[in-house]
Amino acid sequence: MPHVNTVLGPVAPETLGYVAIHEHIGYGMPGSELDTKWWKDPVVRYEETVPKLQKFAEYGGRTFVDATGICNGRDIDYYKSLSAKTGVHIVACTGFVGGDTALPFFEHASVDYLYRQFMHEITVGIGDTGAKAGIIKVGVSRGGKMTELDKRIYRAAARAAKDTGVPIFTHLAIDPQPAVEVLTDEGLSLDRVLFGHVDDGVNAPNTPDEWIVEQGGILGFDTFGYEKQLPDPPFWARDRDERMEHFMKWVTKDVDAVLASADANCSPLGWPGVKGHTVNYIFEDLIPDLKDNGVDDETIERIFVTNPAAFLTLDS
Repeated sequence: MPHVNTVLGPVAPETLGYVAIHEHIGYGMPGSELDTKWWKDPVVRYEETVPKLQKFAEYGGRTFVDATGICNGRDIDYYKSLSAKTGVHIVACTGFVGGDTALPFFEHASVDYLYRQFMHEITVGIGDTGAKAGIIKVGVSRGGKMTELDKRIYRAAARAAKDTGVPIFTHLAIDPQPAVEVLTDEGLSLDRVLFGHVDDGVNAPNTPDEWIVEQGGILGFDTFGYEKQLPDPPFWARDRDERMEHFMKWVTKDVDAVLASADANCSPLGWPGVKGHTVNYIFEDLIPDLKDNGVDDETIERIFVTNPAAFLTLDS
């Protein structure tokens, strides 16, 4: 039966509602849980996160896809509690944000080892939680060029995606040529790959979005809300109108080639996050902006409901 893996078990695709396709319950670099300045106990994190997810649900958001990979603060029991409390489906990922975020334990891991790790988390469960991953995270390490470990992770992810049907999303879409070579070499159709962060202020100029779509990939416009207009914008911020113009080009040209999200952190780990930026930017700012740009309700539903459901759905 067609279904989507969530932390509380498989659900029917038609129950996903509005989907935030690339978000974080709480992201941090390895060891951030020990940081003395930004450390938060679980109660504080819970109190910060629950209201954001409840507001998301009130707006009509039903599914939150967590892009926090292995080693970056992924906590499945915590996610299960949040999902039960708020009624929001949470899709957890296997994989890594990038090779440079993996602990040294994985540094020399073979493709086969990584493949077996991903397969176990997709088909058996993550740790002893019983919760199965619903998507695979891969990424380009800092520096903007894929490393050998990145390539091994991509290859293992492609094999696991092909064998299970789960999709892949990426951290950054720069240097995509070697990524596409690895994915296609493994026989994975690129319509199962969401190339992320094509819209941020640092990487957008270096992302060949037209070429990615020509190869069959999907573009992730998933840093909405990180704007230069913020009082203290992050280094990856982009002018709000410039990002919208970029997105509207694709909405007009081929709306099925794009998915959108905010890449927000409900409760960041080991860093302050960006004040005022939450997953609810999707409903509070992005969708109104799209309507102001003439996008009709049917198209908005394709971006946030129909297309993400098709992307996340497993056929068996």
